[in-house]
Amino acid sequence: MSRWALLAGVLLLVALHIGLPADLFAEVDNETARLILLELRAPRTLLTITYGATLGVCGAALQAIFANPLASPDITGAASGGAFGAVATAHFAGIAAPLAMAFGGALGAGAALLLLFLIAGRGADPARLLLAGLAIALAAGAGTSLLLALAPSPFAFYDSWRWLMGNLVERSWGQVLAAFIPALIACLWIWKDRRAYDLLALGEDVSAAMGMSPARLARRTIILSAIAVGACVAIAGAIGFVGLIAPIAARALVKGHPGRAIGPSALIGASVLLAADLLTRFAPDGRTIPVGVITALIGTPLFIALLLSLKPRVTS
Repeated sequence: MSRWALLAGVLLLVALHIGLPADLFAEVDNETARLILLELRAPRTLLTITYGATLGVCGAALQAIFANPLASPDITGAASGGAFGAVATAHFAGIAAPLAMAFGGALGAGAALLLLFLIAGRGADPARLLLAGLAIALAAGAGTSLLLALAPSPFAFYDSWRWLMGNLVERSWGQVLAAFIPALIACLWIWKDRRAYDLLALGEDVSAAMGMSPARLARRTIILSAIAVGACVAIAGAIGFVGLIAPIAARALVKGHPGRAIGPSALIGASVLLAADLLTRFAPDGRTIPVGVITALIGTPLFIALLLSLKPRVTS
């Protein structure tokens, strides 16, 4: 499948995402239909594309620097750290503005990724990476749950729970831009480093001989991934498995080159999240299914299959 075919698939999903369900427009006047398109569906679609592409790009970059196919934003604890940072910002600073939440999410995601890199490091075996990421995610999740339990009202707790499970509904343009702008800048910077990720795959000695610093690349990737993922998590909650599935599928298309996989991974990530959010619209009337539930149902079997396919390392 070529990149043009992927792009065509994304554009088709964008059209469906904005247009469905179409029968709603037959029941309202033109002005109301315009407001629905511009104020409800368009920001939701842009946020979905932004979040999905961000997970794809950051997942591909993290898998490159950790040299591990399991290093995705959710499994490494970055998403949980971003959620904790956003909630902590609102709880302790008393600021729930989109930009403040995005800043807090970036700090939380960055702290989680830095801690994981210190514990596991590059080239860690899957078991070590999984355990370290699980520990960080559990700690961040426990902190988030504690802050939500101290929420001022049960309604605030319920709204926060819906957000934590991944919620793209009813986001304003201000909230969408608070995620879109930092995510776009960070992802473009990661994409600019795509050749460096290919060099890194040849080994740290080879990449250093070519004038590239693996340590500097790792630090930059962690910071940029934290900014992008943290901003998206702060606005739409934690959405799992997209950052794991998209890079693996993209590397299969580019024959294993991690740098070349970044562009296709963005397109695949956006496609997966657009499709998952479309599925949430088939929920019964009056019910809301968080998009994170859909991605988890899709991603869990694939994650198990990936674990079973990994060969254990032989130690002497």
